[in-house]
Amino acid sequence: MDSKLAAYLAKQEIYELSCRYMRGLDRLDTKLLLEQFWEDGWCEYGFFNSGPAEFIEFATSALRGHVANQHLIGNVLIDIEGDEALGEVYFHAYHKMATEQGFEDMIIAGRYLDRYENRGDVWKFAYRSEVVDWSRSQPTNDPYFDLAPDCLRGSRADDPVYQGDKRRRP
Repeated sequence: MDSKLAAYLAKQEIYELSCRYMRGLDRLDTKLLLEQFWEDGWCEYGFFNSGPAEFIEFATSALRGHVANQHLIGNVLIDIEGDEALGEVYFHAYHKMATEQGFEDMIIAGRYLDRYENRGDVWKFAYRSEVVDWSRSQPTNDPYFDLAPDCLRGSRADDPVYQGDKRRRP
């Protein structure tokens, strides 16, 4: 295979690790999250540093108490060197949380600085760190749900994304 094509395919596989990671966070899908990491990987977030299983348990426990979450990916740069790659993945993480005054929206924005390893022709996270560049919190203001009360809404394990067989016209 042409080396440029092989690099492109590897970068796509690595990019999809981050996409599945974000889905796993939003859907609280611990199995999906764990599948993105090598078992001997490392997660370094400053406030919590551990192997993947411990971090995922911590993160999903924290997110479980939120009303809604949405993790978005922005710029993605991946440099491949053989069976190892380094990545910088920009993110915005939205969190809707209940407070004594009602609901609060918190946005955390930053970058994941990753190291990926290819073992047996499979790319996974070997190291993931989160660098926070900025954050913002404010009271929630979401009149859309009042205007469109019957809209399809995101949820956790029963989210429509897991119901692929229903993506057909009735």
